[in-house]
Amino acid sequence: MVLGGRLAAAAALAGSICAGTAAILGAQPSTGTIRGRFVVPAGEQSDRRPALIDPRAPRERVRRPGIVYLEVAPSAAFEDAPRTRERLDQRNETFVPHVLAIRTGTVVDFPNNDRIYHNVFSLSPTRRFDLGRYAVGKSKAVRFDRPGVVRVFCDIHSHMNAFIVVFAHRYFALTRPDGEFELPAVPPGTYTVAGWYEGDVRTSKSVTVRAGEASTLDLQVP
Repeated sequence: MVLGGRLAAAAALAGSICAGTAAILGAQPSTGTIRGRFVVPAGEQSDRRPALIDPRAPRERVRRPGIVYLEVAPSAAFEDAPRTRERLDQRNETFVPHVLAIRTGTVVDFPNNDRIYHNVFSLSPTRRFDLGRYAVGKSKAVRFDRPGVVRVFCDIHSHMNAFIVVFAHRYFALTRPDGEFELPAVPPGTYTVAGWYEGDVRTSKSVTVRAGEASTLDLQVP
């Protein structure tokens, strides 16, 4: 009787484990993904002017990235914003990267890796600052606490410029060189997806996200 009871208990435990494993394996994902392409007309791609350090440097055609984001994000997306650090370098009289997309609360470092002085500043209402002149090897930092677009310039070199785009939520992505993008872990629902490029929202489109599925969205600029 004792042995039989033990075998019955073991069988019940095994059955419970199998049922739990099946439940885990059969669990359905609660979010979906938005994938697609956002490409502006080829004629709008900008040429980077040669650095004044070496005027003989050839002009290089640069495919600058855009940003794709949800115009209105789920309420949970605004919670627990991470306190992170990003970097906007100064190299060959150019800000690298040209476009930086961050969340509110992020601190951005502005290191000078040129052998000349730079003076980084912005007059944008989202975040005004002026870091003054500083030499190679030095770095200064700015924290961005409000969402919006920040234009960045150098007071010494007028051809230097960059964008810092600050979001209050996490549903945004820079486009890859071919224009492809991906917004993962989006809760089910219908959203408006916007395509931003060089200071302006160029297009937008509605998309419906379903749990466990990837929604495809191509943003075409007229």
